[in-house]
Amino acid sequence: MKRYGLTLGVLALALLGLALTQGMMGGFGSGMMGYGPQYGPGMMGYGMMGGYGMMGMMAVYPPEARPIPQKEAKARMEAYAKRIYPGARLKDFMAFSQNYYAQVVDEKGQGLFELIADRYTGVVSPEPGPNMMWNTRYSMMGGPVQTPVRFPLTEARKLAETFLKGYLPGAQVLEAGTFPGYYTFDFGRKEVEGMLSVNAYTGEVWVHTWHGFFLGE
Repeated sequence: MKRYGLTLGVLALALLGLALTQGMMGGFGSGMMGYGPQYGPGMMGYGMMGGYGMMGMMAVYPPEARPIPQKEAKARMEAYAKRIYPGARLKDFMAFSQNYYAQVVDEKGQGLFELIADRYTGVVSPEPGPNMMWNTRYSMMGGPVQTPVRFPLTEARKLAETFLKGYLPGAQVLEAGTFPGYYTFDFGRKEVEGMLSVNAYTGEVWVHTWHGFFLGE
């Protein structure tokens, strides 16, 4: 019995190690749908950056918890952004059931990066997913890119629209934001129902599954 239990324990540890390695190496999230010229629809990966993974899991709060005011969330996000880029300002501040979200732009209105703030604690952090994996200027994977952008905004929008035909029939791209190395699009049928990003170099599509329901702007 001891030998049998030990064998199962070793196997479980091995499988856990393999899963963690694949997640860290691939950087895929549970919301990443690998739709692109080199993949085709339907490819999915689960890893460290997922919508319900280590960085995007649904948080648990006590029954008496109440969301912090939007004004306070904005102030915290703006202060965070300015520590990274002094001339930063917020754009497209949005409230979701899981977090507040904002795009950060420079003095000229050009996209820099994306932020989220926990609705109940007010803790601000870089948005997971594309912002942390594809941003060629501010992400952990950032750095000089030698190859030219393969998909400009117009082409990336077409990829997003094609993806939405299968992912959420009837949904349309509502608004676009350009960031270093990728684009983020709001989508929905009548109003915002979610977000997705498109890689400017590979054409991959990554759905932002960590926000929850859209509450308003």
